[in-house]
Amino acid sequence: MKNFASFKNNNLTGKSFPGNTSLISVQSMGRTIFLTPDVITFLEGEGNYTFIYTNTGKKYLVSKTLKSLSEQLSSNFVRVHKSYLVNSDYVVERLDEDRLLKLSCGKEVMVSRRKIKEVTFLLDHSNLRISA
Repeated sequence: MKNFASFKNNNLTGKSFPGNTSLISVQSMGRTIFLTPDVITFLEGEGNYTFIYTNTGKKYLVSKTLKSLSEQLSSNFVRVHKSYLVNSDYVVERLDEDRLLKLSCGKEVMVSRRKIKEVTFLLDHSNLRISA
């Protein structure tokens, strides 16, 4: 019988993903699901908990802070607000003088006053060309 502490999942160990980012594990209906960063549209932080929204329309709750998750994610995730981290690949439109970002899933995310210039610069100078 194998010792549980020495058990390794060979399917995930050593597997590389684009951008050298790690998988994020979430619990859903008693199962552990591993999300790759490319399926995450945005994250919404509430204290020590974070809601993760995916491109399939699903919403997961994890007991990690937004800051700790942002350190795991690639550079195409932009902190646009104290409570929001957005995947720039899913931004389709900027509204209200860049105060709102509309995402491909239909959700709208608020940009804080202090982050408007930074977010505008990042979105204008990325490979994305977003209509204003």
